[in-house]
Amino acid sequence: MTLGHPREPFWYALRDYQRAALTRMGTMRYYHPGDVLVREQDRSDFAFVLLDGCVKVSALGHHGYQAILGLRDAGEVVGELAGLDGGHRSASLTAMTEVEALQLPAASFVPFVRAEAEVAAILRRTLSTRLREADRSRAAAGAESAQQRLAALLLHLGRRYGSPEPEGELVIELALSQQDLAGLVLTSHRSLGRILSLWRRDNLVLTGRKRVVLVRPAELAKLADGS
Repeated sequence: MTLGHPREPFWYALRDYQRAALTRMGTMRYYHPGDVLVREQDRSDFAFVLLDGCVKVSALGHHGYQAILGLRDAGEVVGELAGLDGGHRSASLTAMTEVEALQLPAASFVPFVRAEAEVAAILRRTLSTRLREADRSRAAAGAESAQQRLAALLLHLGRRYGSPEPEGELVIELALSQQDLAGLVLTSHRSLGRILSLWRRDNLVLTGRKRVVLVRPAELAKLADGS
């Protein structure tokens, strides 16, 4: 899975004075689910630090297919590559939940990173962690079944964004399509549909438009472990 959750997100790895300096130079932005923070191929010179919420990273693939590259959570820096070098955006960023983000202009952020060796090191570590995560996702696609990967993804989303119900269910309401879920677990839309159909039959999940209910999370945890 390409979830994109570094062990210690960029923002939380900074010292208090570094966060204060970035807050002074930045502008707070607020987005609703479905709002686009930046579009692929746009040219803009700023990055974001997500302070709250979840953002989907996606790019146009072959034959017009919109490939989801990952999800980014609170504390993570996004849009930093094009924001720092002034190039075209390589991906679109779309709010999956209510999002609070600190927009950092390159004119201030770049000199700050250059002057603060520790911040530069944290930023490099963030980028290298994402590369390693992508490698692990590709390796998992060969070593684990699509069912395992999907169960692990849904459990993660349920624990992070789900609303618990009295009977132990977890309700996930994110603007993620089945095509998005398939992209996150590196499987085909058809394969994902078959898995969800079986799980609905076995009363493990309920699915609706932009909504998944984990009916029996403990059973999904067993599937994620390969049990």
